[in-house]
Amino acid sequence: MNFVDQLLTSDEPSIRLQIRLGVEGATGAQLTDLREQVRRSPRVAALLSERNEDGTIDGHPYRKWSGAHWVLVTLAELGYPVGDDTLLPLREQTLQWLFSDDYLRTLGKVHRLPRLHASIEGNALWAMLSLGLADERADGLAERLRNRQWPDGGWNCDRMASGRTSSFTESLIPLRALQLHARTRSATDSAVAAADAGEYFLRRRLYRRLRDGSVINPAFVQLHYPCYWHYDILFALTVFSETGQIKDERCSDALDLLTNKRLPDGGFPAEHRYYRHTRAMVPSQRSLVDWGGVSRRHLNPWVSARAAVVLHAAGRPLESPANTPGTSGSHRVSERS
Repeated sequence: MNFVDQLLTSDEPSIRLQIRLGVEGATGAQLTDLREQVRRSPRVAALLSERNEDGTIDGHPYRKWSGAHWVLVTLAELGYPVGDDTLLPLREQTLQWLFSDDYLRTLGKVHRLPRLHASIEGNALWAMLSLGLADERADGLAERLRNRQWPDGGWNCDRMASGRTSSFTESLIPLRALQLHARTRSATDSAVAAADAGEYFLRRRLYRRLRDGSVINPAFVQLHYPCYWHYDILFALTVFSETGQIKDERCSDALDLLTNKRLPDGGFPAEHRYYRHTRAMVPSQRSLVDWGGVSRRHLNPWVSARAAVVLHAAGRPLESPANTPGTSGSHRVSERS
């Protein structure tokens, strides 16, 4: 059984949905049924288990990773059905915070350039559009992103930023959100902003410095799931498959690096994680669900499903040739390149 067939036998409907949609190109009733299975899954039940009777979740909406903001983003990543009004209280919690005076006061400038926690606005916008929960305030978030975009195409929230270049971690998610906003709301301005952001990454071949081609950050060439607000090449390739630019030659280095991380069984590992699976109220990184753990030898289904979709979109083989190694040693060489 190859790894794609293995994913299609997963108990997780979200995994099966990603493969049916992103690899097999399924449409119609089959996808509708899978999305309903996602809604009824134990994973979604756990994510929503802390809702109050009024549909809200206690605590700050940005509490990592179980606040209202992150629950909406995670549901969207899972392929939760669109238009569920029971999620509106979580939307309101998130948007009331993002349009509050307290939040707006955190915005400012660095070297006369606008500062913005753009991954926050981007994730909120993307989740609302993906879940069918967007109202006119979604357009307001898109406008805020466009108005605070840096000349190089990205965004930055660092108070100590040099002003010379944007932040990778703050720029990928707004690109994803603005591209979806442009497509679903016929927003030409968002399409232009997304194109500019895309060039910011493509010029750097998704993970390399302009000046010498070295790896910008070792974490960028590790595989994670979920990424939340963090950056890695697989998340970037996912976004570029969504924008339709995955076959741009400047994605080829990242695709080669991803392919070299393939395991002997054809799947892909999670090499690091940003969450702690616990119900205890730990200070940060609290996840009510597990995402398959970390191992350099064993397939992680969430990473592998995302990789399968990316490779299919890029026209790359989903299975490696029998004599081609896909070992952790090969990707360590790539990280030093």
